[in-house]
Amino acid sequence: MKHLIPLTFLYCSSAIFSVAAAPQQQPKVAAEMEIIPAGSQAVIVGPEKIFTGKAMIDPLYLPTDPKGKEISAASVTFEPCARSAWHTHPKGQLLIVTAGKGWVQQQGQAKQTINAGDVIWTPPGVMHWHGATDKTSMTHIAVQPYSADGKNVVWLEKVADSTYFGK
Repeated sequence: MKHLIPLTFLYCSSAIFSVAAAPQQQPKVAAEMEIIPAGSQAVIVGPEKIFTGKAMIDPLYLPTDPKGKEISAASVTFEPCARSAWHTHPKGQLLIVTAGKGWVQQQGQAKQTINAGDVIWTPPGVMHWHGATDKTSMTHIAVQPYSADGKNVVWLEKVADSTYFGK
């Protein structure tokens, strides 16, 4: 009687082995993967109209024809005190902070500190800005879905110094 194996162990073990032994079905491929080599797209200096301070935009995925494409993505590095203008995204935005420390603020709320490793989801239509702190640089990857009319951002006015430096 000491050598009995619990029935639940046998059931779980057989389920694991049967899954591992099952042949894998390959999904049907409708299109080919697209590889965009690192550095193959020129870095862009953030336009003064929509950035305060120095921001460098490293395009990761910026299709020339957004129709039929679902997203765009870029790595953006903000020097200390640099920030975006207020803006919204028709289908939202995902930010992944990859280096440094920054601030993000949703209209009507307090600004929040963001650090390397943080992920920020901004829902569609939410007015916000993001950038470096006044003493540190910050880099994030920004991923935005395109709307049906091919837009991924609506730029608004610049963030006032009183808002940026305010508590």
